[in-house]
Amino acid sequence: MKIKFLMMISFLFFFNVSDNKSDDWGKNGHRATGQIAQEYLTKRAKKKIDKLLKGQSLAFVSTFADEIKSDRKYNKYYAWHYINMDFDETYETAKKNPKGDLVTGIEKCIEVLKDKNSTDEDKEFHLKLLVHFVGDLHQPMHIGRREDKGGNTIQVQWFGRGTNLHRVWDENMIEDWDMSYIELANNAKYLSKKQVEAIEKGSVVDWVNEVHKLTVEVYKSAKVGENLRYRYSYDNFGIVRTQLQKGGIRLAKILNEIFS
Repeated sequence: MKIKFLMMISFLFFFNVSDNKSDDWGKNGHRATGQIAQEYLTKRAKKKIDKLLKGQSLAFVSTFADEIKSDRKYNKYYAWHYINMDFDETYETAKKNPKGDLVTGIEKCIEVLKDKNSTDEDKEFHLKLLVHFVGDLHQPMHIGRREDKGGNTIQVQWFGRGTNLHRVWDENMIEDWDMSYIELANNAKYLSKKQVEAIEKGSVVDWVNEVHKLTVEVYKSAKVGENLRYRYSYDNFGIVRTQLQKGGIRLAKILNEIFS
């Protein structure tokens, strides 16, 4: 009896730890953004990217920056996944992380890809990072407050199961929709040429400030301990889909400027 009890406690501990582990947009989210970007690439950019990635798609490499987190030699890139900003700050006024952030990470990737002296190996590595980081930029909780680690310490429930606000936006809503990344990408909203051009406008910093306004609203959308269910998804999943689409369009814009 005692053994069974200890086994049950061990199982519950493992479940709670693993259930609160949070990644960036989740695999399906990043892959959907990569797939959308693929559709907006010029022929010239597609050809160069295909050669650099050895035939791998943007969707396939989009999770690379998360995968390397388990290897300590890549620790210096960890801070490139997010930005810490208070509600009333813009990127320009916010205190900068000396280790870098999403903006400096994206800028470094672009710099390496544009540098004629960069090796193909370096270009491939930074291209994979770039695909991921542009996706992260469009997940509102990656531009969150320092004190709660972008919502990671704001504990809530998702249909009665423990999670946190960050993960709800990274994964829970997307997983609950139960679509593959290709289905998510193929069902992105139809946009006119003018609408696409409007999304493409601005700099990386402009996009950060735009998303941060959404971040403030996400913080207001749930209370600590609240059991989020169908209504929350109904109210917010459209925003998730829009952010995935914007991330794909803007990623394609950056890549077209680099490779076309």
